[in-house]
Amino acid sequence: MELIGPDHERYDELRRPAHPQYAGIRPHVIARCESTGDVVEALSYARSNNLPLTPRGGGHCFAGRSSTTGVMLDLSTLSAISVRDTVTTIGAGARLAGVYRELHRHGLTIPGGCGPTVGIAGLTLGGGLGLLGRRYGLTCDRLLAATVVLADGTIVTCDAERDSDLFWALRGAGGGQFGVVTSLTFAAVPSPQATLFVITWPRARAAEVIAAWQGWAPDAPDDITASLEVTADGVKVFGAALGRFDPGPLGDGEIALRDDLSWPDLKRTLSEGEPDDRVIHSRSEFFRAPLPRDAVADLVRGDCELHFTPMGGAYNRVPGDATAFAHRGERFLLEHVGPERDAVRRSWALAHRFASGRVYQNFPDPELTDWATAYHGENFDRLSGIKQKYDPDGVFHFPQALGGAR
Repeated sequence: MELIGPDHERYDELRRPAHPQYAGIRPHVIARCESTGDVVEALSYARSNNLPLTPRGGGHCFAGRSSTTGVMLDLSTLSAISVRDTVTTIGAGARLAGVYRELHRHGLTIPGGCGPTVGIAGLTLGGGLGLLGRRYGLTCDRLLAATVVLADGTIVTCDAERDSDLFWALRGAGGGQFGVVTSLTFAAVPSPQATLFVITWPRARAAEVIAAWQGWAPDAPDDITASLEVTADGVKVFGAALGRFDPGPLGDGEIALRDDLSWPDLKRTLSEGEPDDRVIHSRSEFFRAPLPRDAVADLVRGDCELHFTPMGGAYNRVPGDATAFAHRGERFLLEHVGPERDAVRRSWALAHRFASGRVYQNFPDPELTDWATAYHGENFDRLSGIKQKYDPDGVFHFPQALGGAR
């Protein structure tokens, strides 16, 4: 383990998170961990010095939970990927672009998001939505086992037979609450040949496109994932089809198709764009029914970007208590995004009365008034018991964490 303090030449580089609003948070020390044993040592250091501790894989937490004024565990060097048949074990510091490239060499992949620098551990522990999710489920639905350093320094490997309650909790409760995960083992799926599609309209068509999308995308065949974005520049429906792409009721837009990309390249293409170092705020919720026409009209008159992600398919064929991810009955996720916090709040409020009240753990929202229900639903009580069992002293604690006040 290497301890890096504020005087180290790499300190600022290593502490900087993906979201610039948290860039000013300065850890007391950064612990560079190259092994599970290093994590044990770092945890001991934090406890002996009475310092809070947080692990970081990718640093993309919307609520800044991967930053701390205490000990930041830099897990980026724990990024090894091994493959045996269709089972892959991935270090907790691996990031998605590298995961997809390496697995594709073996003809495999796992369902997950497009962000190339997103960490595999955080994505998995909070559920994991992505282009293959409607076909294969959440990233955490493919998890077979995980190696975890517990609060007392014990190292456990949990799965369906060993520490099965911990394994249940790691599949969707959200990261950083039960221990430090150092590796994850997945049942991989074939790396597909897919069609990338992008359909565009002028901004003036936003309301009618949203109406059509709401009635189609969550119920489309499992092999189609079609997300929707409304921005100042226009309206875009985009995603991937594993077979023939049929745009359904959205065929009147300008359609661009590509079927010549490998799966890693398709993912990369969807994440391309100019680097954005602005402070961006967001709030989001799940929905179990379409938004009414009047609500849609109000939303598109606002100043926020609107990002719609379809659920349905394999996401919803898993019982809500089979894993810690409780949001198995939702139709879509709507995210309100913009540089002005008040504008985001206004947009969220317009849609909130029609939402299910559930919130995706990987899009944490510090403004929630009942976070326990929003994130965990009926699974909260069971998760609280598991938290007490594996972290009775609350070593892994942050706002809206299990074990805190409801």
